[in-house]
Amino acid sequence: MQTIKETEALQILADVIKIPSVNDHELAVAKYFQALLRRYGITADLNTVTGDRANLVAEIGNGQPVLVVSGHMDVVAAGDRDAWDTDPFTLTEKSGQLFGRGVTDMKAGLVALIVAMINLQQQGLPKQGTIRLLATMGEEVGEAGSAAFYQQGLMQDAAGLLIAEPSTVYGTAAEQKGSYDVKLTSKGKAVHSSTPERGYNALVPLIQLLNEANDYFATLPAGEMGPVKFNIDVLNGGDQVNSLPDSATALINVRTIPEYDNDQVIAKLNQLIATYNQQGAKISATVIMNEAPIATKTDNRLVKLIQKVGQPYAGREIVVAPSPGITDASNLAQQQPVDFAFAVYGPGNMTQHQVNESLPKQMFYDFIDIYQQLFTDFLAN
Repeated sequence: MQTIKETEALQILADVIKIPSVNDHELAVAKYFQALLRRYGITADLNTVTGDRANLVAEIGNGQPVLVVSGHMDVVAAGDRDAWDTDPFTLTEKSGQLFGRGVTDMKAGLVALIVAMINLQQQGLPKQGTIRLLATMGEEVGEAGSAAFYQQGLMQDAAGLLIAEPSTVYGTAAEQKGSYDVKLTSKGKAVHSSTPERGYNALVPLIQLLNEANDYFATLPAGEMGPVKFNIDVLNGGDQVNSLPDSATALINVRTIPEYDNDQVIAKLNQLIATYNQQGAKISATVIMNEAPIATKTDNRLVKLIQKVGQPYAGREIVVAPSPGITDASNLAQQQPVDFAFAVYGPGNMTQHQVNESLPKQMFYDFIDIYQQLFTDFLAN
C-alpha cells in the first residue's frame, strides 16, 4: 500500500498550477493526471473535445452505487501580473497560505479528489460501489466539457454528484443559480454626425432596450436563491466621435432562479427585441451560454454526510447555502429529481478570479481527508 503523503500532494498541486490552462490547454493537465493515476494502477481515459482541450474520466471500485465527483481543469486569466505579489503560475506558500492562479478555483479541489481516490484505491477501497471522476474542460466559459460528459451518458447511473468547488469557507451548497449569456447586436447606418437624420444610430435602440430590460428584471420578486441578476457587462459601438455607429453590441449575463428560469428570460428578451424591431431597429441575439438553475433538497443525503464528516475540520456547523456561482452541475445534474444527492463542496476562501488568489494549506490537506471519509461513507450506506 502506497498512499500519497501531504508533501507529495502539495507537489502535485504545484505541478498543475504551473500549467497555465487559461480558458484552454486542459489537455496538458489531463495528461498529467492520467499519468499520475496510471502510476497507481488506475485507468484514466482522455476525451478530446476540441483542439488542445480534453476531458478526463477515471473510476475506482465496481458496481452500484455510483458517486460522481467532478472538478474543472481550466482557470481564468491572471489579469494584471504586476498586481500579484507572486508569480500566478508558481504555487507559493506564505505564512500557511498557498498562492497561485487556480488554487481556489479549483485545482486544489480537483487534486484533493484525485489524491483521495488514489489513497482509497491503495487501501483496497471502496469495498462496494464506484467513484467516478469527471475532470472537465471549459467550465469557466461555456461548460462544454460537462455537456460532453452528460451527452455521453456518464450521469445516467449516478446516485450522487459532488462538485469540488468552494461555495463558502468549509460550507456546502445543494442549489445554484442558472446562467444565461447572450450577445445582442444592433445594426444601423453610418453617416456624419452633423446629419444624423440621414442615418441610423445603432447604439440608441440597443441602449434603450438594455435600460428597459434592466428596469424590468430589477422588479422581479426574489426566490429561495435570491433575485434574478441582470448584468450588462460589455457595450461596444462606434469608431469615432463625429460618425454615427452602424453597429453596436452588448454582452449580457443573467443569473436565473427556478422561479424565473432561463426560458422565461429568453422569452422576455425576445419580446423586447421584437418590439424594438417593429419600431425600426435591427437587433438580433446570439446565445453564448444557457445553463439552467439546479435546486435539490438542502438536506439531501450527500449534504447530510458532508455536515457530519466536515464539522470536525471546520470547527463549527457546516453552512448550507446556495452557491453564488454556477458549476458544471448545470449540465451534470440536469433532469435529476429534487432528492438527488448533490452538493458543491470544496476547498477555497472566496479569492477566485482575484489577484493573489489563495488558499490555506491546511484546508487543502483537510479536504483530502474529508473526501476519503465522505466517499467511503456515501458508498457504504
